[in-house]
Amino acid sequence: MSTATKGQYGRQAAANAAATIRNRIGTEHPLVGLVLGSGLSGLADRFEDVRRVEYRDIPGFPVPTVVGHPGVLVAGTLAGRPAVALAGRFHIYEGHDAALAGFPARVFAALGADILFVSNAAGGIRRTLRPGDLMAIADHVNLTGRNPLLGPVEAGDLRFPDMSQPYDADLRAALHQAGARAGVALVEGVYGWALGPSYETPTEVRMFERLGLDAIGMSTVPEVITARAMGMRVAGVSCVTNLACGITNAPLKHEDVLAVGKEAAGRFEGLVLEWVRDLA
Repeated sequence: MSTATKGQYGRQAAANAAATIRNRIGTEHPLVGLVLGSGLSGLADRFEDVRRVEYRDIPGFPVPTVVGHPGVLVAGTLAGRPAVALAGRFHIYEGHDAALAGFPARVFAALGADILFVSNAAGGIRRTLRPGDLMAIADHVNLTGRNPLLGPVEAGDLRFPDMSQPYDADLRAALHQAGARAGVALVEGVYGWALGPSYETPTEVRMFERLGLDAIGMSTVPEVITARAMGMRVAGVSCVTNLACGITNAPLKHEDVLAVGKEAAGRFEGLVLEWVRDLA
């Protein structure tokens, strides 16, 4: 990756994007920035005092090309807390650089958010998981060989960020507590990031299972790495929308991923609303 490419999605670019967003949403600092994954963007409709900005109007933001990613930033209050959310994300398999995939975390930080919440649709590897399960992410494995921090270090970033707790233990405990209050069952596990866009083969899934992965997906990790480099706290939830190839013999289709995400949306939204309500 060239220095120019890294600079396109660095601190100054995030400040420029944040300035454009503030002109549309006002100057209140969000407590949390949320990235809503495939089939989970309905949470954006739960905002109050809502203001929306299309991605095409934000410097540095491409328009998503994947069904289930609307491409709109939503700001306002969520469960009484100031928040901002991205309905749709940027995937490397669309041809984007890893630095761009992590760019939303930089923009959230530039807007004033100290907490990043990530969500995604994932294939279940652990044999006890079932489609529709919600999994608090305890750790992840980067299977792609890509890292959004490659290149010159950005001002304010750690050159070698500690990843011993990429997902904050206290925030994750709060997710479990929120689930108990909302009556939403929540499991916990390790997420694996594969490049995509092809689904994994049965042999790859067997390998991932032996590595200790519980679920597999094509996103999220670049945002988390970028956030941790800036000192943001991170929490995340995977919606298990299908069983990974080889765990099931059924062929995998993106339409099925979206359908299961839609079925799980009410529980996901109830969980996140309860969790945001208790953020300090």
